[in-house]
Order: sequence, then C-alpha cells, then structure tokens
Amino acid sequence: MEPIRSFRDLEVWQRSMDLVDMVIAASRELPRQEFDLRRQMRDAAISIPANAAEGWRRKKRRAAYQNHVSIAMGSQGELETEFEVAFRNHLLDRDRCQALVDLNRRVGVMLDRLHDSLD
Repeated sequence: MEPIRSFRDLEVWQRSMDLVDMVIAASRELPRQEFDLRRQMRDAAISIPANAAEGWRRKKRRAAYQNHVSIAMGSQGELETEFEVAFRNHLLDRDRCQALVDLNRRVGVMLDRLHDSLD
C-alpha cells in the first residue's frame, strides 16, 4: 500500500469527489424553480471532500482534523436527506437517486471509519 502523502491519496476524498461530479450532473436535471435545492445539494456535496482536505492539512492537530471530518459527516447526512426530498417530489428518478444514495452511503462509511481512527 502506498503511503498517504496528500489528501488526494485518501480514498474518501477520491470517492467524495466522484460524488460531487454525480451530484452536479444530477442537479442539472432539476427544474429551474428548484434552484435552492440544486444549490443545497451542490454545497453539501462539495463540503464533503473540502472538509476532508482541510482536515488533512490540519493533521498535526488531531482534534481539528476530527472536527473537519465530523463536518463532512454532517454534510453527508444533509445530502442524503436532499436526495430523499428530490425523490419524494419526483425531481429525480429512482435509478439516479439510488446511485447517488449508494455512493453517498459508501462515503459516509469511509468518513465514519476515518473519524473513529482519529480517536
């Protein structure tokens, strides 16, 4: 296994960046009047890798790193809720929504493990 030299080497950062790409693509399909939901989904998605990266850069202060991972975990939960809102209101189809939820949950598991490793 290669040593982790950068936040870019973290699998959770890589998968959360994939999630950002999927969210941006899916949000383009939302109706224009759903501007707020589109913005919230994008902001929550972007917050996940952004906080993982910021936490990594603060790794010398373990509590700060853990706090940023915790913020990313909150954004991950927010994003899952926004997917549910979009699905319940027929803004995203079942298959698209399920793919988003699946990757988001995978990222959530990785965030949980990273957070626990910082205890």
